[in-house]
Amino acid sequence: MIETDLLIIGAGPTGLFAVFEAGLLKIKCHIIDALPQPGGQLAELYPKKPIFDIPGYPSVGAGELVDNLMGQIKQFQPGFTLAETAETLTKIDDEWFEVVTNKGTVHRAKAVAIAGGLGTFEPRKPVLENLADYEDKGVEYFVKDPEHFRNKRVVIAGGGDSALDWSIFLADVASEVTLVHRRNEFRGALDSVDKVQALRNQGKINLITPAEIVALKGDGKLEAVTIEREGERTDVETDFFVPLFGLTPKLGEIANWGLEIDKNSIVVNNALDYQTNIEGVYAIGDINTYPGKLKLILCGFHEATLMCQSVYQRLNPGKKYVLKYTTVSGVDGFDGSRKEAEKAVVKKID
Repeated sequence: MIETDLLIIGAGPTGLFAVFEAGLLKIKCHIIDALPQPGGQLAELYPKKPIFDIPGYPSVGAGELVDNLMGQIKQFQPGFTLAETAETLTKIDDEWFEVVTNKGTVHRAKAVAIAGGLGTFEPRKPVLENLADYEDKGVEYFVKDPEHFRNKRVVIAGGGDSALDWSIFLADVASEVTLVHRRNEFRGALDSVDKVQALRNQGKINLITPAEIVALKGDGKLEAVTIEREGERTDVETDFFVPLFGLTPKLGEIANWGLEIDKNSIVVNNALDYQTNIEGVYAIGDINTYPGKLKLILCGFHEATLMCQSVYQRLNPGKKYVLKYTTVSGVDGFDGSRKEAEKAVVKKID
């Protein structure tokens, strides 16, 4: 039996940052995640991918961001149940919830925050007759380590941010990068589209549009892809084919917990605290939905912050919380003298 104040389901960036915000409020946390390591999609799908919209970082690697978040919460000593999936949620009484994993681990908490990202997910695969024959033999659905493609020929298919970003990144890693998209227009960031066009003009990326991969060829491993463009087919020799068509998200067992669901996302009250229709159960990050929702990491951080304030009130009914800025109190200064902390800040400024 594992008991905690706040049980967080999902160890992605939003879930990890929630531990920090909870720690500032002296709320004890425990995290459940189906993956064998913290970090969620950042660690599992694209640990080397650069992220450009984290405040204060012009660019930060996904894996580096996870490491920084883990370092940030280390002082609060959260517990982890990894490589296990939360299967059931039961309200024991007015105070406690019980969550049991697929391996039978029982967790009890006074509040539950679902920070499961896209939930369980799998890549959207192109419809190709012999695709499965080349999986892990030249067909890769994720770029976990760019060095795997060092000095290799790579064909990427897709028109979103992942396809654009990895084409740009691998242009300086692979010996040859070919980006294939079925339309002339891309769905990704305009800046990324401009960078791809610039690299194409420099001869660092082969851009083929509008076109599609229609066949894979090779004896035991991938050796070439067949590209169809304007009715004509051409074989392009390659070492790797990376179709980046996004992920198919699934809520899994969470969908059976009695939560209000809309289009595979959990409906929350964003006007207050990101609570679900079950009092004491919250949903933050990509897994939730509300009017105007944006699936950005920084939005998840904001949601986690407000959620923790609500959990504090739930755990301490009637107790007034006075917001203290960490620039004044420090992370470990919440039990100390605020006046002494203020003096220290003034002295440093002087």
